[in-house]
Amino acid sequence: MTSFFLLFAGFLASGVPIALGLGIAGTAYLYLSGNGMMALMLPQRMIAGIDQFVLLTIPLFLLAGALMNVGGVTERIVSFARAMVGHRRGGMSSVSILSSGFFAGISGSATAEASALGAILIPAMARQGMPPAYAAALIAVSSVMGPIIPPSITMIIYGVLSGASIGQLFLAGIVPGIGIATGLLFYASWRARRDGFPVTAKMTLHERLSATRRTLPALILPLIILIGIKAGIFTPTEAAAVAVGYALIIGFIYRDLTIARVWESLIATALVSTSILFITSMASIVSFVFTLEQVPTLIANAMLAVTDNPWMILLLLNIFLLILGMFLEPISILILTMPILMKFQALIGMDPVQFGTVVVLNVVIGMATPPVGILLFITSAISGVPVLKVIREALPLIGICLLVLALIALIPQLSLFIPRFMI
Repeated sequence: MTSFFLLFAGFLASGVPIALGLGIAGTAYLYLSGNGMMALMLPQRMIAGIDQFVLLTIPLFLLAGALMNVGGVTERIVSFARAMVGHRRGGMSSVSILSSGFFAGISGSATAEASALGAILIPAMARQGMPPAYAAALIAVSSVMGPIIPPSITMIIYGVLSGASIGQLFLAGIVPGIGIATGLLFYASWRARRDGFPVTAKMTLHERLSATRRTLPALILPLIILIGIKAGIFTPTEAAAVAVGYALIIGFIYRDLTIARVWESLIATALVSTSILFITSMASIVSFVFTLEQVPTLIANAMLAVTDNPWMILLLLNIFLLILGMFLEPISILILTMPILMKFQALIGMDPVQFGTVVVLNVVIGMATPPVGILLFITSAISGVPVLKVIREALPLIGICLLVLALIALIPQLSLFIPRFMI
């Protein structure tokens, strides 16, 4: 398998897209290992990798998020968060964290969240007297809630690949999402007091009620999805279709959506979902190669040769996933490593839903972890601040996320309480 990893690393270093790098490296390995005839099966494997009904949830949830975003929901969420906590010292930092949590229930994507909210909130925090590097770091790290709080595209991919219940995974993501938001809010409050960030005027009761009224329809969408799935009213795929219909209805009721904006959302959704599904199909080639060469078993045996302690295995697995998360997109990581992950889940004996929550937390935190966390570069570009300054401000925030990850990994009840309660 050394030749496969060398080829894949070479493609990444030369700028070849991840999807093509996975597919070409896997195909080349089959020929180099004397299994060239099996390459004839690869188109069938690619189709089989995406020929699953539940994968329709991806473009549908993306479309729902895009419709709400172009329909002005992002601005309304920021206004609502400002009405709730904007009057506190350094209130815009708290507004940014709450906005990220609310937006996560709509977008399901960390990069979309960092881009959409960063353009609005980083300048707003700078105007309130906060260092731009701190503002950029706060948006970058807060955006990891996007793939954790339901609906989550990353959770859907994990559920499809592992066979775990997507509804259960959605519910399991609530507590870690709230945990990260709470930890970041405490840090933001402490930082505001320490640095003496200014206090802004409190909104009037009428303004706060108006902001709540305009934002409430968007905020209850995640509840509709979760309750509908758990009550058996609709499947995850049907829930995604309901989300699209709901986004269209409230968009036209508030007169924020137009036909042109709907068309813009359709185009954006097609581009993003095509990219995700293309990566999924190409990574099916790698999964086939890994299975053929029994890579999961080989890696598991190598790990057991080092230690057979389940907690040490879990620690090493977390470190491995965090490192991968710095360099690759979460979906690519899941598809690439899922056969290995399933082997380790069996070795550790962890509940499949808890294990899925830990895995997803790892790969999304990696997106904000230096030196290569993509979220740091996105917010650095938006703010115009050198990425090294953003990294310095992000380190304590990443520490909070890692603390939440450790608690979720060590205490099963934290992630499993809500799924079990709603059975």
